[in-house]
Amino acid sequence: MTIELIRRFARNNAWSNHRLLKACAGLSEAEYKARRTSFFPSIHLTLNHILLVDWYYYDALAEGGRALELYALSDEPCATFAELDAAQRESDRKLVAFCDGIGEPDLARKVAVIRPAGRYEETIGDLLSHLFVHQIHHRGQVHAMLAGTAVEPPQLDEFFLEQDAPLHAQELREISLQP
Repeated sequence: MTIELIRRFARNNAWSNHRLLKACAGLSEAEYKARRTSFFPSIHLTLNHILLVDWYYYDALAEGGRALELYALSDEPCATFAELDAAQRESDRKLVAFCDGIGEPDLARKVAVIRPAGRYEETIGDLLSHLFVHQIHHRGQVHAMLAGTAVEPPQLDEFFLEQDAPLHAQELREISLQP
């Protein structure tokens, strides 16, 4: 695992969240919170879960000391889509900045992950890999739930391929990222 790949994954994570949130912005509040079939029973609760897990693992990565406080938050820290949208975008910016601020040796450094049942240590590289897979998994669930609405689910299975650069240049400008 190289730091450059981790940085690219962080940017791709932010870009994918941007695409998904843009699509979800087209839902009414009732559609956004409507009961649907998935692990979490609505788009709203699934997006809140993604955000909560971002906050939790970012805290571990940055050694912020808020793990138990974050772990104890309700499943719905953001009551509206507007609140969630702003919070997720801020979380994505912080994660990209964190990845830009660490070096290759940091990927092997262990940090504490604290849960109510105890404390354990993981490497920064493993925690980041876990976080990115977690996000992909739950974004896929939101994508599937969107398919049951009038809003077309966005394409999320892209990466920063050179041939596709013109297709995503505007979106990357919208979130101030360069691949």
